[in-house]
Amino acid sequence: MYSKIFKEIVEVMHHDYAGYIDKIGWDRPNDYKKRIRNLERNNALNTTLFSEIVNDYLLDFQDPHVYLKVSTDKTNQKYEIGFNVRRYDNRLFVTNVTREKRLQVGDELISVDYIPIDVLVHKHRRELREDGAEREDWRPILKKYYQCEVRTADDSIFSMEFNQYEKKLHTPPYKIEKYNDSTLLLTFTDFKDPDGIKKLLNHYMEDLIQYENWIIDIRTNYGGSDVAFHSIIPYLFPEGENQIDLSEKYAMKFNCTEKNYERIKQSFEKELQTVKDEKAKQSLASYLYQWEENKGKGFVAFNSNVSKIIEGKKMPKQVAVLIDRYCSSSGEVFADICKHSDKVTLIGRPTYGINGYGNITCAVWNNRFELYYPTSRLNSMDKGKTLLDVAVHPDVYLPWTPEHLERDVDLLEAEKQLSSK
Repeated sequence: MYSKIFKEIVEVMHHDYAGYIDKIGWDRPNDYKKRIRNLERNNALNTTLFSEIVNDYLLDFQDPHVYLKVSTDKTNQKYEIGFNVRRYDNRLFVTNVTREKRLQVGDELISVDYIPIDVLVHKHRRELREDGAEREDWRPILKKYYQCEVRTADDSIFSMEFNQYEKKLHTPPYKIEKYNDSTLLLTFTDFKDPDGIKKLLNHYMEDLIQYENWIIDIRTNYGGSDVAFHSIIPYLFPEGENQIDLSEKYAMKFNCTEKNYERIKQSFEKELQTVKDEKAKQSLASYLYQWEENKGKGFVAFNSNVSKIIEGKKMPKQVAVLIDRYCSSSGEVFADICKHSDKVTLIGRPTYGINGYGNITCAVWNNRFELYYPTSRLNSMDKGKTLLDVAVHPDVYLPWTPEHLERDVDLLEAEKQLSSK
């Protein structure tokens, strides 16, 4: 079973994945085929190990939009270690704590399984992908290990075995709150629920048109669909008609294979049944129609509104948008649109840069294994282009340092920028 599934995964990556034309010869499928076959012969292969092997194979494509997920049930739960870290120099600092109560924000991991941090960086360079410490994602790395040494704020050191906590589904905390007398703070950790965002805006409509300043926090944004943020965009542009052109960066072609069409159709028909916002429905229906018209034709440019006319609003007068490496996918498109407005100042660090290959779909085996991969490719993509090349860069760059753990440096800079104007 596992050998057959892996063979089909390789076929997807060589034909349906939109990045295959840039990455011919990058992967080494035969090495993994042999390993899987040998493990099967010895009855030594299970769901978890197979998933780990496949995800290791997929690393060769160097695309964060490509990964294998295993659907969870009572016998196969997803786990996390209960905290996140960020590297500064050769030091790993705890940046937030979800369920691991033995740690506090600001604690430092000085070794993992008694391996120094600089050695870990070298060992996992392929998985970390990035050259800069502030852009690395250590979550999948730490899950491979058993314990760590921790230095606390008072310089005491203790050893701690990693616990496994059942991973909970992400619940997007869309929030609008008063920051000060003239400023609202809006937080969007994804753009997956157009109805939820529109409902929130309607609820706070009176405040939205009264406050002169907004701060929008998308430093952590897991993406979703561009249609989800359409109702926010008019507020971000000056009053009257504004024309923006995104064609230079976002002109793209879709890999319209028959299999991609079938997978896209299945997911979008489900979404059309649940979305209530009419504009969002029209956008999704148009997208699906173009897939149907072009299925089997290979790479095709769709009719898309890369040039937009936006009817801006009087309020707010100024907007600061906070971005970071953990802002990805449609969150990056939102940030890119913001860069075209004289109202908006982007503050923080470059976004993930994940959109070189986008418009994700999913192939499924045995109702258990789910392979996610992009179906579109930006025309501007060249061989060897890095995530940083296609990221959205801030107007005010603030490198990440441990000072961010003591106070919200980005938010204070936003306040400073808004008050100075």
